[in-house]
Amino acid sequence: MRVAVVGVTGRIGSLVQQALERREHTVVPISRSHGIDARTGTGLASALEGVDALVDVTNSTATDSAETVDFFSGTTRQLLAAGTAAGVKHHVVLSIAGLWKVRGNAHYEGKRAQETAVIEGDIPFTIVPATQFHDFAEMVASWTEVDGTAYLPPLLIQPVAPYDVAEVLATVATSAPQGRHPDVAGPDPHDLVDMARRTHAVRGRSVALVPTWHTGIFDAEMAGDALLPSSDAVITPTSFDAWLAEQAATGGPAGRAADAVDEIR
Repeated sequence: MRVAVVGVTGRIGSLVQQALERREHTVVPISRSHGIDARTGTGLASALEGVDALVDVTNSTATDSAETVDFFSGTTRQLLAAGTAAGVKHHVVLSIAGLWKVRGNAHYEGKRAQETAVIEGDIPFTIVPATQFHDFAEMVASWTEVDGTAYLPPLLIQPVAPYDVAEVLATVATSAPQGRHPDVAGPDPHDLVDMARRTHAVRGRSVALVPTWHTGIFDAEMAGDALLPSSDAVITPTSFDAWLAEQAATGGPAGRAADAVDEIR
């Protein structure tokens, strides 16, 4: 098959490309560094010629609701229009488990707009919701760290390895459209504060962690099981403990769980 990967230079995008190529599929890389801008549509028409399926793993670092909605809905409309014209038969998008339960988060608003655009589009689709990645706690702590103290919400999550999510996306992209795919999650639930503590220990960093919902990023709407996967979730093999051991062995965020942001670039 010929599969386009949008956001191919990011963490998940590069892993999806590798997973597809291991299965001997042809990958069409979509990114600004490849001369294709999915946000504006520049170069999309020619890039999608002969493409059977498209995998969208783009991301936005914007924190404003209007900006995230504009990014995700606008980019998705460009991809759908170009894909329809090119005869793409399957549109796959990576989403977030629990997305429709949480209303007070700007990023989630953008992702809901993305899902809505895909559902309302003309191309058969599969939406793949995944839980947060193993490095999520460390990333959240970095957002709030000031003078050696970080403020984290006591979120309960069931983290998943980017490598494992990429494998699922490669399988989905080369299969028939499913509509909404079951959630994709790692094997065990964890507390975000404890995850940050353990990750910092592996990194050799000393950071005081203060559990609080008053971070300006998350609120108590995400408490309890709001971010946990559904009961029919696809459970992937790589545990948080295994990821930590890998980080300790490599001396940092190298290898399968490399810290990078998926974006159009």
